Amino acid sequence: MRAFTKKDFPVSKIRRFLEPGPIVLVSSAWKGKTNIMTMGWHMVMGFEPSLIGCYIWDQNHSYSLIRKSRECVINLPTSDLIDAVIGIGNCHGPEVDKFQEFGLTPGKAKYVDAPLISECYANFECKLKDGSQVDRMGLFIFECVRACVAATPRYPTTVHYRGDGVFMVSGRNTSYKQRFRPENL
Repeated sequence: MRAFTKKDFPVSKIRRFLEPGPIVLVSSAWKGKTNIMTMGWHMVMGFEPSLIGCYIWDQNHSYSLIRKSRECVINLPTSDLIDAVIGIGNCHGPEVDKFQEFGLTPGKAKYVDAPLISECYANFECKLKDGSQVDRMGLFIFECVRACVAATPRYPTTVHYRGDGVFMVSGRNTSYKQRFRPENL
């Protein structure tokens, strides 16, 4: 193993190294109004029930829709949707119908009122499980109540934001399954 030579780095930019998950598109609805937001700040918090923590800025239009409805859909786009991902991230507020603006198709969810995004590889219908940190930290803890995932490909090409306008596109997958204890898979 090699040791790396290191230098001080601005703590405000460490997300470049710690953003573990793919960029997602979060769709929401409340009293006939819908929205989509681009999100990179999310994390798996539990398996059964399936819990997902999401940071949503209180100035984001989706914040109020999700806070009032207590639900959303977390949609997993593939790399071919990068223009929509960036465009949605650059739009703010209720004045833009993001489904129409970016050529996305709203789908009917089974357990929540928020629409699915049909062009996304996967859709995770979520209900707010714990809102105790919403006011203080903007942290919503959702329970995924339904997951719909495309049959192929098995491992989609997703995009991961590194900060400063740089994305990493997921690449080659290598299985190390045989090295894991079964309970850790």
